[in-house]
This record gives sequence, C-alpha cells and structure tokens, in this order.
Amino acid sequence: MSRECLVMAKPAGPRCNMRCAYCYYRGKEAVLPKGPGRLPVDLLERYIEQRLRASPGPVVHFEWHGGEPTLLGLDYFRTIVRLQRAHLPPGRSVSNGLQTNGYIVDGAWAGFLAREGFSVGLSLDGPADMHDAFRRTADGDPTHARVERAYELLKEKGVFVNLLCVIQARNALQPDAVFDYFRRLGATHLQFLPLVVGSAGAAGATAAAAAPEAIGEFLCRIFDRWIAQDVGRTVIQNIDEALRPLYGMPHALCVHRETCGEVVVLERDGGIYACDHFVDSDHLIGSLREQALADLVDDPRMIAFGDAKRDSLPRTCRECDVLLSCNGGCPKDRDAAAPGEPGGVNRLCAAYRMFFHYSRTELTRLAAHMHEGRPLREFRSMTSTLI
Repeated sequence: MSRECLVMAKPAGPRCNMRCAYCYYRGKEAVLPKGPGRLPVDLLERYIEQRLRASPGPVVHFEWHGGEPTLLGLDYFRTIVRLQRAHLPPGRSVSNGLQTNGYIVDGAWAGFLAREGFSVGLSLDGPADMHDAFRRTADGDPTHARVERAYELLKEKGVFVNLLCVIQARNALQPDAVFDYFRRLGATHLQFLPLVVGSAGAAGATAAAAAPEAIGEFLCRIFDRWIAQDVGRTVIQNIDEALRPLYGMPHALCVHRETCGEVVVLERDGGIYACDHFVDSDHLIGSLREQALADLVDDPRMIAFGDAKRDSLPRTCRECDVLLSCNGGCPKDRDAAAPGEPGGVNRLCAAYRMFFHYSRTELTRLAAHMHEGRPLREFRSMTSTLI
C-alpha cells in the first residue's frame, strides 16, 4: 500500500448480542449483501497475507471490530493468530486489537487475549445505572455486571484495556460520578465518545443523546479532575487530542485530523468501505474478492472521501480559533449544508469550542513542562485548588 491505513476488520459484520439504544451499526444487515455470518476463512487469509505484505514498518497492527467479534468464538481467533504466523515475513511482528462489549468475555477469552498479546477496547458507560440505561441485551436485560467482570478478568491477566465511554443523556450530567467510578476501577486509558442527535442511525439514539452544551461541560469537568489528580497516571484520549497541537504533534484520532479516509472498513463479505460510519452503497470502494487490498486503499474515491472533510469545511470552521484542535470534527456529525456553508457545521461545535478553550491554558503549560523533559507526575496544575 502506498498509503498506510488502519483497517477496521469486522469479521462478524453487524451481528451483536446487545441492543444498545444508540448503536450506529444497527441496521447494517439491510445494507450488506446476504451471505455467511462471518468473514470466510479464505477471505480472512487473503486479508491477513496482503496486509502483512503491503504494510511498512516492523510491526503490523490488526484491528478486529463489530458488531461483536467475540460471537465468532475463540477458535476463529485462534485461526486468525495461526494465519498471521503462517504469513509473517522474517523480521516482522504483529499486534492485534479487539473491540468488544465484553458481554461474553470469560476466563478463557481473557487467557487467550493475554497469551497472544491482544489489546482490548471495552465499552463501559460508567456506573451501573448509567451504563444499563442504554446498553442492554436484545431481551432488555442489564449488562453492566458482566462487562465490569470482563474488565476485571482482563486486568487480572495483564491485558491492556482501553475503556470507551459514550457521553449520553444519563452520564453527561454526572461527570464526577463517572470519573470517580473509573478511578475506583483503576482505569489507565479512557476514551469519551460524545453522542449527539443525528450522529447515530439507531432510532433510540435521539432519546440517548446529550445536548452539546452538556457534553462540553462534562469534558471540562473531567479535565479539571484529571489535571488536578491524574496527570501521568491516566491517559484520556480526548485530553491527549487537545494537547497534541499545543505540543507540536499531529492528531492521532481521525475525528480531529484535517483529513480522514485512513481508517477503512473490511466487512464480513469482503467489501471495503471508506469509514465504518459510512457503510453504505455510496461509500463501497470494492471487494477484497476482486481487488488487492493495496489497490482498494489507494483508490481515488477513498482519497477523495478523506479530502472532502477538509475541502468542505464551512466558513465558520475555517475562521474558528480552535480549528487546529478540532478540524471540524467527524463528518458524520455535520448538519446539512446551509447557504454559504457547503459542509454544514458540526453538531458538536458548542461542546468542542467549550472544551478546547477551557483546557487550552493548562495544556499549554503542560506542553511546556513536557518540552523541558520533566516527568508528567511532577506537573502541578494551577486549578488543583478548585477540586
């Protein structure tokens, strides 16, 4: 591949054992061609072999998403590891990331993930009442206890876990309770995912969505707690992204990069899409059955999709004083275009502006502290007396 992209493989497609009210991937069964409920082994092998051959660098990273990939069972993932070893060129190595809701992760899963060096993204929306408000099974049963147990099992086995917490209507109003809960769990890596009306396809997303102002206030309060207590102990991706331009680093998260299109999707039928928020016929680039992965990633339509994020930015964004921090956010969150504003303003604009403005002074100090080569834990916030 002439471009290095992250491939988000969805070997189980949209299949899931939970029915989260706000899930943006629900309903994708209707979009995808009818066929097997998993990525066939011949396509799986073709993907692994081509990715290993085409990716530069000594370590090739694989991401396994869903739906819920654990529904495929441990044997399927043992096959993944076997195929990776069979096709691994000399002097190279692989790493694997698994995104899961944790509902069926047990001791056997935790042991396998630990032995094979997988990192895990685990979805958990805070304490039980907040999590179970929108994250339930198809039968309406609560899921929090089993997800928290999965986290404990993974930590006991030494698996690296990044906790993903959706900022939704229930937890957005209780940032201190959310922060304290994750602190009690001993979380070291957190990512808060804002949910606003229109940013997800599920019918229940509207009821679950938080107001942009509430999301902004939530992030500001989380920042206060982190800057006063947890610098050097907990990595919060939202804060890391706010810090990066102040420190002189590019954004790591596609949401805040100038362009996107570098996180492509491999669906269970071999289809390659421009983004997992745009798995539809308009954004189908091609099929791994018919074309090489490198050619699909370098397809002009894929590149045009990524460039459109920058090229269609509305004037409001281009003239904004936090443009370098935000870059317009994710295109999925943009309103319909208005006269003179071809790209549409992001629905999270109020939240982003509030958070980036609020955190800028302290993060500028932190960036200077880091440039001096001083340990993060030695940083003392001027706002610590407010906590």
